[in-house]
Amino acid sequence: MNGPLTNQLTQCESCPRKCGVNRLEGQTGFCGIDARIRISHAGLHLGEEPPISGTRGSGTIFFAGCNLRCVFCQNYQISQEFQQGRTRTLTSAELASDMLRLQDQGAHNINFVSSSHMIFQMADAIQAAKAKGLVVPVVYNSNGYDSVDALRQIRGLVDVYLPDIKYMENEVGERFSAANDYADIIPGVLKEMLNQVGHLETDDEGIAVRGVLVRHLVLPGHLSNSRKCLHFLAGLSPDTAISIMSQYSPRYKACDYPGINRTLTKDEYDEITDYALDLGLENVFIQELDSQNHYLPDFSQDRPFNSSSPISGSSASDLSGND
Repeated sequence: MNGPLTNQLTQCESCPRKCGVNRLEGQTGFCGIDARIRISHAGLHLGEEPPISGTRGSGTIFFAGCNLRCVFCQNYQISQEFQQGRTRTLTSAELASDMLRLQDQGAHNINFVSSSHMIFQMADAIQAAKAKGLVVPVVYNSNGYDSVDALRQIRGLVDVYLPDIKYMENEVGERFSAANDYADIIPGVLKEMLNQVGHLETDDEGIAVRGVLVRHLVLPGHLSNSRKCLHFLAGLSPDTAISIMSQYSPRYKACDYPGINRTLTKDEYDEITDYALDLGLENVFIQELDSQNHYLPDFSQDRPFNSSSPISGSSASDLSGND
């Protein structure tokens, strides 16, 4: 039985694509997913930022499908080629049960990954889980290509927003993710998220309980885009928590794209973290460059991730020593 939010999928506008298909009748739009809840993995994960993973792990639930087509996607097995992989189809009640199971296993939070196209199904399941005793924070982990209207409809259900800011250059978004308006969409998305939950707040153990943590993956050869992303975030608020990620690796189709068919260099990453310092950004998480070797999940395995996170927290003054 569908919940009240899921019923909106008769003419889907869950994300900026606004495909308008009737997912309740089995139609699929850009994301490739009908109204059914299809997940690829649900388990404890230690590979997120420290406030998310903590010491016991984040209760990650990976949805199948995606509303972007990133040519470098490290999760391509479940985002773009999920028909060939293993997925589970769940009811809203079953997804709520998975959330409660992860909470019982000690998860610091419930972390919905690739949630933009599944926002209404997710919301109905969250309400069902809360009615049955879910108390840990809920994390909305998205690529940033979200519908502001949809986000407004789930206000109060999400405690922590963990969005990407991938592009502030539309031509780059079009070339690498098939989104020619990403740079137009992301400012409104981040403003809405910040309006709902405010800046990142942590408990006495440093675990996130509320707020926004924005991720930016630095692409090799596209430092102008990264500078524009950080410049926007500094203008949004210098107190914004940001994870500047060095883990780019030429996965999936990236080897066919000159310029991103290589890993990021130390000089490139240092240039961007130094720029964050120059902008006055003070709440920044950084990665070791060898993170490129740690974040290569294999979703054909029961345990797609086999390493802990090399992401570290850093103040702006610490960034000046990133050499």
